Amino acid sequence: MNDAPASRIREFDDPSYDPFAADEINFGDHPDPYPRIAELRAAGPVHEGSYRAMMGLPDALMPDRKTFTIVGTDEIAQAFLDTDRFSNGGYAFNLGVTFGRSISTMDNPEHGRYRRIFQRIFLPQYVKSWGETIVDPLVHGLMDAFLPSGRADLIEQFTLRYPFEVIYRQLDLPRADVRTFQRLAIGQTDYVNAARAIEAGEKLGDYFTGLVAERRAHPGEDLISLLALTEIDGDYLPDEVLISFLRQLMNAAGDTTYRGTSILLTALLQHPDQFDAIRADRTLIPQAIEEALRWDGPVAVALRMAAKDTVLGGIAIPAGSLLDVVAGAANRDPAHWPDPDRFDILRDRKPHFSFARGPHICVGQHLARVEMTRALHAVIDRMPGLRFDPDAAPPQIRGSMMRVPRHLHVRFEPR
Repeated sequence: MNDAPASRIREFDDPSYDPFAADEINFGDHPDPYPRIAELRAAGPVHEGSYRAMMGLPDALMPDRKTFTIVGTDEIAQAFLDTDRFSNGGYAFNLGVTFGRSISTMDNPEHGRYRRIFQRIFLPQYVKSWGETIVDPLVHGLMDAFLPSGRADLIEQFTLRYPFEVIYRQLDLPRADVRTFQRLAIGQTDYVNAARAIEAGEKLGDYFTGLVAERRAHPGEDLISLLALTEIDGDYLPDEVLISFLRQLMNAAGDTTYRGTSILLTALLQHPDQFDAIRADRTLIPQAIEEALRWDGPVAVALRMAAKDTVLGGIAIPAGSLLDVVAGAANRDPAHWPDPDRFDILRDRKPHFSFARGPHICVGQHLARVEMTRALHAVIDRMPGLRFDPDAAPPQIRGSMMRVPRHLHVRFEPR
């Protein structure tokens, strides 16, 4: 990692502010939102009102306009796939405020033009090589610190750290900047404390503006250099689009992978027979990852906006209305998944909604799967006898919009 002086990164004006503590306020602390989601689905596929309000969460950086909650599987698919009726412009009111001109806020043709550039970088053949050169060394390096003790909190010491370390390595950030960078990146999504979120976005924007200029002048092998030198029709990728992508990368690639890996390990430890099956047959790992993403995906809700007056699920929706698209409802729909609340890595594999669908399907999905795969291989290889720590509280996956256990205390045979 680069240790040379680079663009100056600025801490929050209030250095005592803790962006990590804001997670529960912004995304909820509900231990299990799925019974309430099932009630909504049984009552109808579309409901007027916001999902946040239904889960007792405060609204965050949202305009005063109609909001509808979508819980029917067919209607969720339409919201993701029918881009003539449903726009990503709703993200301008939250992500757009802090991330800037993000591809997440765009619709076609603009979205497709820029997405193709970012998508090329995250194609499977490229991210597979990152698994060997970046992910594996970081995963094993983190494990080396706690393996001799025979016990660990796999959240604090492992899953909360390795996806972000991958990003630091990809961006080749100076080590001295990493702590402040992570605080700012997480703070960008503290929409309840809007002033802090905006401050974080502005400071990361200034930081990346300087880094882009430096890497264009002195390019390396890092992701910033690669993107900074990318051209469209003879011109560089617009700085506002590039910098918004870099702002969002930490959350889109780091936060969701941390949550997904944490849920995967929790579920396997709760179902030791399935964990044993994977130990005996590593080819089951992809099935385990997809089942964890379906069963309790890290991001339960996406946002869309009605591009025109329309009807969805029999409900009239005026143009400009916001739609909370509850992907978690589709992933646990009993009409599509037998016994949907059960975690079962051997169930028939079908596409889930945890990375969305359509033109805005997650750009980083292949990297997330590679990172989760490498992490699980390392856990199996290096932590024999892995089990819950009987002296600690068992993990509980929590959250209404984004899900994760806060701790995962385990024991294993010391190495």
